[in-house]
Amino acid sequence: MALDGAALEEQLGTRRFRPCGPLEITTLGWCAPTGEDTAALVHGVNGCLLMSARRQERLLPSTVVAEALDERVAEIEGAEIRTLGRAERRRLREDILTEMLPRAFLRSRRIPAYLDTVAGWLVVDAASDKVAEEVVTLLRETLGSLPARPPAPNRPVGPLLTHWVEHNDLPPGFALGQDCELRDAKDAQSVVRCRGQDLAGEEIQGHLRAGKEVVNLALEWDDHLSLLLREDLSLRRLRLADALIEDAFGSGIEDPKARLDAELALIALELRGLLARLSDIFDLAAEQAPPAGP
Repeated sequence: MALDGAALEEQLGTRRFRPCGPLEITTLGWCAPTGEDTAALVHGVNGCLLMSARRQERLLPSTVVAEALDERVAEIEGAEIRTLGRAERRRLREDILTEMLPRAFLRSRRIPAYLDTVAGWLVVDAASDKVAEEVVTLLRETLGSLPARPPAPNRPVGPLLTHWVEHNDLPPGFALGQDCELRDAKDAQSVVRCRGQDLAGEEIQGHLRAGKEVVNLALEWDDHLSLLLREDLSLRRLRLADALIEDAFGSGIEDPKARLDAELALIALELRGLLARLSDIFDLAAEQAPPAGP
């Protein structure tokens, strides 16, 4: 799908963020990616269209509702000398929610995302798969269609990551980090999580000899990026190398928007190279590019 900034701006405007109403638990919509002092919903830099979704929710813990429901049920049952049925309890719970929701605290979060129109990636900076999927669904609903889908590698990910760690034999440009997660191939409940360890050391090798497989792996890419590559090819804990940041911003950029442009251009350039390399390694079609995350 070919999109330019003006067309995307117009379409995002149809789903602009609005706060939760008194009886709404959550709302999700588009907001200005460069701050509240601007109205634009799209910010273009170097072939990338930056967007930001905003999610607002009312904080009403289920335990609070359950406690209020128990008190209300006990009061009615004591007064009427009878046991309330399931349907009555359900109606009572709905009444309690209606009473409590308008008084519940509100919490908002922003989820940045960008479309790389040069390389064809959609990158969502989300804290969880669920939140990332919510943003992708919002974008799909906003545009009417969105030909984006999770990656479907033609080469199995786990065995390849395991080979990298077992033999310290990584593709050019990659180096092992210090974190990994291993899972028993015959028992999905048997999981070992390692942090801050020498992945080429004897302890990790012992787990591999015992039949465990690497499913999440910390990597360094081209001395520019550190990341956690997961079994589904999503990327977590992305971090630019300090030296790269120093080279880019050592002299200082005072204007916040100019710095945002520089940061977006830098991360997009690095991710283009990384995602293209991962696409080659795992034999992905271009439209099946792996999503990136924090």
